[in-house]
Amino acid sequence: MAEPGSAFNSMKKSVAPDIDDASRLYLDLMKRCLLNLLYSEHEQKMKPFDERQRLEGREWPAMAQTMIGWKRLENIQTCIEDIIERNVPGDLIETGIWRGGALIFMRAVLKAHGICDRCVWGADSFRGLPKPDAMFYPADEEHLMHKYQELVVSLDEVRANFEKYGLLDDQVRFLQGWFRETLPSVPIEELSLIRLDGDMYESTYVALESLYPKLSRGGYLIVDDYGADPSCRRAVDDFRQSHDISEEMIPIDWTGIYWRRG
Repeated sequence: MAEPGSAFNSMKKSVAPDIDDASRLYLDLMKRCLLNLLYSEHEQKMKPFDERQRLEGREWPAMAQTMIGWKRLENIQTCIEDIIERNVPGDLIETGIWRGGALIFMRAVLKAHGICDRCVWGADSFRGLPKPDAMFYPADEEHLMHKYQELVVSLDEVRANFEKYGLLDDQVRFLQGWFRETLPSVPIEELSLIRLDGDMYESTYVALESLYPKLSRGGYLIVDDYGADPSCRRAVDDFRQSHDISEEMIPIDWTGIYWRRG
């Protein structure tokens, strides 16, 4: 199979120089597999494949397990490796996991570093996004993401995707249901990384309100949709303002941002 083209080569950069070559190559291969850069010709039979769009996370792939692109996967790796190096306590969670690709990669990073005392949690309805509740969350009034069947992925399918990589084990936990039902009572004491990918104001704000108090000092908060979805951006801005959060928001790519809790 030919090496991915110039779009890939311009996107790729070296990360984690302190881990051994086998682990580095494993995580690099995981990114390629989760983005389906290895067998993209099969996707051409289903819908057009654009390598740059895939790497930048600007489309909904027909076959890949994640749509977040290369830089947002690298951001996950960088944050987790920094957490490990500084021994920041807590589990890792993603809210809104679609086919499970980003969560699979979180588990892979822990595996590559031999980390056995942290869990990765995936929170999702496993039936798409909720209908907007405009009475309580007017910023979602015009949101239409609940109508897209492409976003409906069952828990069984996500578990099967984990199994394909040999990563479905007792360090992987799932929270099934709407965030307003599951996150306020989530059975997690400490978190070192929170990754939000819920698009909507409600999904984003409820996740922040429920999970941010559990984020350890020195841990990371990542938001996937900040640049792409005005509802998500408003939820983040409102939460930061109401809780006097002043840590710098750092851009990852055209849509993702993150900050480290001080």
